[in-house]
Amino acid sequence: MALIYAMLAAFLFSLSIPLGKLLLGKLAPLEMSAFCYLGGALGIFCWRIVSPGASALGGRLAGEDLKWVAAFTFFGGVAAPLFLFEGLSLSPSSRTALMLNFELVFTSLIAVILFKERGGRRLWAAVALVTAGAFSLGLDGGGAPEAGKGLILVILASLAWALDNNFTARVSAKDPLTLAAIKGVAGGAVNLALALAVYGRVAPAVPAILALALGAFSYGASLVFLIFAMRELGAARAGAFFGVYPFMGALAGLLFLSEPLNAGFIAAFIFTAAGAALLAGECHSHRHIHAATQHEHAHLHDAHHNHHQGDADSPSWHSHRHAHSPLSHEHGHIHDEHHPHGHNQVIK
Repeated sequence: MALIYAMLAAFLFSLSIPLGKLLLGKLAPLEMSAFCYLGGALGIFCWRIVSPGASALGGRLAGEDLKWVAAFTFFGGVAAPLFLFEGLSLSPSSRTALMLNFELVFTSLIAVILFKERGGRRLWAAVALVTAGAFSLGLDGGGAPEAGKGLILVILASLAWALDNNFTARVSAKDPLTLAAIKGVAGGAVNLALALAVYGRVAPAVPAILALALGAFSYGASLVFLIFAMRELGAARAGAFFGVYPFMGALAGLLFLSEPLNAGFIAAFIFTAAGAALLAGECHSHRHIHAATQHEHAHLHDAHHNHHQGDADSPSWHSHRHAHSPLSHEHGHIHDEHHPHGHNQVIK
C-alpha cells in the first residue's frame, strides 16, 4: 500500500504540469502560481478537518525556526511557482516536466556545497547526465521559438525549489503539513497580491476555481499521500518513488496534449532518467556515532527510537519530546535528521 501511496503522490503532482499548461490559456502565470498554492493549502486544511490525528505528524515550530520558514516560503512558495508557470507558458509541458529533474540535482549540490552534506561520484555523474538532457532539449528547440527561454525559467524554478528543500530540511522534524500550509497560504497570498498589482484585474472565476482544485490535488493531496508513503517506506525510499513525477508529467504531455516526440526529447528522457536513478540510489553504510540529544518529531519505536518516555509504548506513528542515548552502529543510510554527521564521526 505504501508504494501505491508514493506513486499516487507522484501522479497527482505530475498532473500540475499538463493541466497547468491548459489553464495558462485563461490565467496569467502569477495568477496560476497564486491559485495553485492557495489550493494546496486548502487541500491540507480539508485533510486536517477529516483527519484530526494528522496534527501529530511532527514537533511544534519554535522561534529559531522562523528564519527557515521565511526562506522556504519565499523560494518555494513565491519564486519557484512563478518561474515554473512563466516557463510553462513558453515551453511544451513534456519538456518542462523533464527539466524539473534539475530540482533533485540542485538539491544535492546545495546540500553538499552550503550545508556540507556528503557528495560523491554519483552526484557529479547525475549532474552531467541531467545537464546533457537539458542540452538535448535545447538543441531540439521544443517545437517553439521561445521554448529555450521557457526551459531556462523552469531550471530557475528547480533551483528555487532546491533551496526550498534544503531550508525545509533544517526544520524537518516539524509537522510537514503545517510547513506546507504556511508556504501555500503565504506564497499564494503574495503572488495573488502581485497579480492584482501587475495585471490590474480580478482573475476569471471558473479558471481560478479550476486552478484552486488543481492545487488542492497536485500540491495538497499529493503531500498527504507522500507522508503516508514515508511512514512505511521511510523518507529516502518514498522520495525515490516520488521522483518519477517528471517522467509521468512528460508522458502526460505527449499523450494528452499531443506534443511532439523527437530525437532530442528521447535523448533528454534517457539522460535525465539515468541521472535521477543515480541520485535516488544514493546510500552509504559505515559504522557511525549518534550523540546524545533531545528533540521532538514524528517517529516509530525502532533502532533509533528505543525510548519509552511517551504516555505509552505506541506501535504506530506518534510525536513527543524524547531523548536519544549515545549509540554506535552500522547500517545503510543517507544524510537526514538522524544522520547529519560529517565523516569525522565515522568509526573506521
